[in-house]
Amino acid sequence: MQINIGLSPEQRKAIADGLAKLLADSYTLYLKTHNFHWNVTGPMFQTLHLLFEHQYTELATAVDEIAERIRALDIYAPGSYAAFSKLTSIKEAIEVPTAHDMINQLVHDQEIVIKTARSLFSVVEGAQDQATLDLLTRRMLTLEKNAWMLRSHLSQ
Repeated sequence: MQINIGLSPEQRKAIADGLAKLLADSYTLYLKTHNFHWNVTGPMFQTLHLLFEHQYTELATAVDEIAERIRALDIYAPGSYAAFSKLTSIKEAIEVPTAHDMINQLVHDQEIVIKTARSLFSVVEGAQDQATLDLLTRRMLTLEKNAWMLRSHLSQ
C-alpha cells in the first residue's frame, strides 16, 4: 500500500536522509559511550561508570526511535557499521583514553549530534513535519543536558 501522510516522496526522502545521519551519529555515540562505560578507570570510576551507563541506555532508546521514524516515512533505515561509518561525523576511540579525555570526547560528540539534529530543522519545518520536529527537539534537549552533565565533571 502506498504511503499518504501529507509529505511528498521528495520531502520524505530529504527528511529520512537527514535522520539517517542523526541515526549514525547517535549510534556511534552510543557505542563510544558504552565503550567508555566498560573501560573507565580512576578516582571518578563509580560516578562516570554510572553516568555513562545512564547515557548509553538513553541513546539505545533514541536510536530505535530515530530508525522507526525513518521507517514511518516509508524509507529503509541504515543498520550496519559500514553504513553508519559512512554517515557519521563522530570519530571512534581506538585507544582507551583517560577518564578526563573520555569526558572531553563525549562532550564534543554530544555537541556534534546536537548540530546534526539542528541542521535538519529547515527541511523538516519546510515540510511541516511536526512529528519529526518533536523528535528533533526532544533529542536536542536530552543531548544538551547530557553535555552539560559531562561538562560539569570538568569544572574545577
